Amino acid sequence: MHLIGPVSATDVDSAGAAVQLRRSGPASAVHSAHMSLELDALDVDLLAALPEHTRVGVLELSRTVQVARGTVQARLDRLERAGVIAGYGPDVDLRAAGHDVQAFVTLEIAQGALEDVTAELTAEPAVLEAYATTGSADVLCRLAASSHEELQQTLLRLNRFPTVGRTTSVVVLSVVVPPRTLPLLQSAPREAPHRAPAYRRS
Repeated sequence: MHLIGPVSATDVDSAGAAVQLRRSGPASAVHSAHMSLELDALDVDLLAALPEHTRVGVLELSRTVQVARGTVQARLDRLERAGVIAGYGPDVDLRAAGHDVQAFVTLEIAQGALEDVTAELTAEPAVLEAYATTGSADVLCRLAASSHEELQQTLLRLNRFPTVGRTTSVVVLSVVVPPRTLPLLQSAPREAPHRAPAYRRS
């Protein structure tokens, strides 16, 4: 079983094609094809600052990253257009919301049934996300439930999908590394941003 990114579903016909299913934020649809953007250090600084300053305006954000307000607004617009910023939260803690049982489930589906299984998974509220993957299974999903009994009922429903031949599930015991993106973006050397005169360090 191969994990791709956050978690998703897999297609027998086109290995690695992403299923259009994502329920982790306001911009919930997976961007199947959008332009790739070359990020510089200022872009990464903004992406790092946003989670910690979700309720502040552009002015306060400009003070945090030490560039002009107009520059911040232009960069945010650019990151949104390119699909780098897909939404602004909220970042929901499912455990705090009463859904503290999670599981990863792989599905073996009928050949050519990816479109049908996408519709079936989208209609199942317990499916948080799903991806088309390579490997012995065809679809990888992440589920959440308020109890093991509720999770079992969800698994039984998945097994009854006409497109699904077999499922295999593993229950999450604890989170070792939570979903993240900034360490990857911050690991690459990038061109330093041009600071506004008022923010240039002497």
